[in-house]
Amino acid sequence: MHNKFETLARGGYFARGIVYILLGGLAVTSAFYGGSNPQGSSDALSTILGLPFGRILMGLVALGLFGYVLWRLAQGLLNADGVEDNWKGFAGRVGSLISAGANVFLALTAARMALGSSSGGGGGNGEEQASAWLLQQPFGPFLLGIAAIGIIISGIIQIWKGASKEYQKRIRIPPQREKWLNLVCQFGLVARGALLAIVGGFVLYAAFTVSPDNAGGISEALDYVHGLPFGRWLYGLAALGLVAFGGYSIVQAFYRHVDAPDMGDVRRAVPGMG
Repeated sequence: MHNKFETLARGGYFARGIVYILLGGLAVTSAFYGGSNPQGSSDALSTILGLPFGRILMGLVALGLFGYVLWRLAQGLLNADGVEDNWKGFAGRVGSLISAGANVFLALTAARMALGSSSGGGGGNGEEQASAWLLQQPFGPFLLGIAAIGIIISGIIQIWKGASKEYQKRIRIPPQREKWLNLVCQFGLVARGALLAIVGGFVLYAAFTVSPDNAGGISEALDYVHGLPFGRWLYGLAALGLVAFGGYSIVQAFYRHVDAPDMGDVRRAVPGMG
C-alpha cells in the first residue's frame, strides 16, 4: 500500500462488503421464513449495533464507507482506474460519482448511529435520501432523471462485468482460491446489477412524479422481485446474490489493484492547482 488513500479505499470495499453481507443475510432470513419483508441498508447497519462493542464497530464501518466515497470520487473525477476515453469509460466514471453520492448518506447514517444520535432503523436507503436531496435542487427532476439513467446503465454494466468476468482485469485472486471466489464474484455482480437496474427504474419514476417517496432502494427492489412469477425463488436467489456481492467487495478489499491518487493527480485535475 503505497499511500494512506489506498488504505482508505481497501477499508471502504471491506466496509461495503460487511453492509451487503448483513443486508443479504437479513433478506435470506426473510426468504427462509416464507415472507418478503425486505430490510434496507439502515436496518443492516442496525444489526451491527447489537454486536459486542457495536458502536466502535459502527464507527469503523462509517470510516470505511467514507473512505469508499473518497475512492469512488477519485475514480469518477480523477480517473484513478485509468479507464479509456469512450462511452463505456464515461459511463463507468458517472456510475462512480452516483455511487459516491448514494454512499455519502449511508456513511452519514453509520456515523450518526456510532455517535448514538440515531437508531437508523427504517431510515431508508442512500438512494431514497439522495433522491430527496436532488429533487430539492434547481432543475431537481431533470437531475434525478439523469441520475436514474446512470443507475440503470451502471446496473447493466455490472451484469456484463459479472457474466463476462471483466472484473478480473483489476483483481488478481490467488490460484488456490480462484475457482470458488470467481463464482462468488460473478454471482454477486450479476444479482446486484439486476437489482441496481430495478432501483434505477424506481428513481426514474420518482423523477417523473417529482416524489422522492417513489425512489426505492435495494429493499424495494427485492420486494418487486418477490412479486414476480416464481417470485419467492427469485427473491431467495437475489438475497443470496447480495451476500455474494458483499463477498465480492471483500475480495476487492484484498486483491483489487488500487492506483490511489496522490497530490500531483489532484493538482492536475483541479484548475488553478497545477
